[in-house]
Amino acid sequence: MDYNNYPNPYNYHDTQAMVSKTSAVMKQVYLKMTAALAVTGGVALWCANSMSYLHFVATNSWFQWVLIIGIFGMVFAINGALRKLSSGAATLLFYVFAVLFGLWTAPIFVIYTGASIAKTFFITAGTFAAMSVYGYTTNKDLTKFGNILFMALIGLIIASLVNIFLRSDGLQWIISIFGVLIFVGLTAWDTQTIKKMAMMMSNEQVGRLATIGAMSLYMDFINLFLYLLQFFGRSND
Repeated sequence: MDYNNYPNPYNYHDTQAMVSKTSAVMKQVYLKMTAALAVTGGVALWCANSMSYLHFVATNSWFQWVLIIGIFGMVFAINGALRKLSSGAATLLFYVFAVLFGLWTAPIFVIYTGASIAKTFFITAGTFAAMSVYGYTTNKDLTKFGNILFMALIGLIIASLVNIFLRSDGLQWIISIFGVLIFVGLTAWDTQTIKKMAMMMSNEQVGRLATIGAMSLYMDFINLFLYLLQFFGRSND
């Protein structure tokens, strides 16, 4: 996500007030992220129990590509239009995005056992929480690591697209390992970046930052979960 488009017209001299404001913003971020995860999980579970939906997906492979394109399109649309939209409109788009992700991830409830999905979710939650706390509390500047992780993410996307056609199990394991490492790092980096922006923003910009921050951390969580599922997921077969 691009946080650099937000101006910093204010200087805060009251440290306590700045800490309180930053904490309030982060609470909004985590609340919105949690709500979006609940939306995604609810939609995915409902679709997984709908035989008509599963049949439609199984017999119309193009639909998955439509969802993928829609998800990427929503990422750019929300990020690009955020400064023009009201906080409420941006939040609504974010939840529409969460619904699309739910539609896309629904098949995992058919592929993997419920127990292994639950186990992976809790492992993801623990890992995410630890790295987010680290990103929030560390005094180390993670900016240079963010640039490296972003380049690694581009490589990961390219490798994933290539493997769609190669269908190599070995390459998929390598992709999954690097996917876990990249999104563990991005969780810490995104958290620190959101914290820094929260310190600098005016009150009028807080709602927008909370939405874009929630979306960044939501993407980190979802992707970390999906990659960890490659290791901890147990097939229903």
